[in-house]
Amino acid sequence: MKKKEIFSQVIHMEERIGILHDELGELKEQLAMLIEENQALVLENQHLRKRMEELEEKASSKQEKSPKSHPPFGEGYDNLARLYQEGFHICSMHYGTLRTDEDCLFCLSFFNPTKEEE
Repeated sequence: MKKKEIFSQVIHMEERIGILHDELGELKEQLAMLIEENQALVLENQHLRKRMEELEEKASSKQEKSPKSHPPFGEGYDNLARLYQEGFHICSMHYGTLRTDEDCLFCLSFFNPTKEEE
């Protein structure tokens, strides 16, 4: 009887080894796919970095060619002008309140600064 038990244990072990072999094969396939995907991402990353460097060089060369003087007004000025056009005061006396149909001289003075203020 011991021989039959040993034989059945060997068969059972062989079945488990077969299952483990199948699992190992599946893991190997998944690993190969991950390695391929990683390599593709590495290449794409290199291309993107190269493209970024080209764009930065192009932008810096444009800045060197452009005149050094900057416009006196920026994004904040544009935002205030938009608020005024939408009907709000931008002057310090009534800031943020709705304007009536007429223009506010204090707000308009912001758009036309005197030479001393510049």
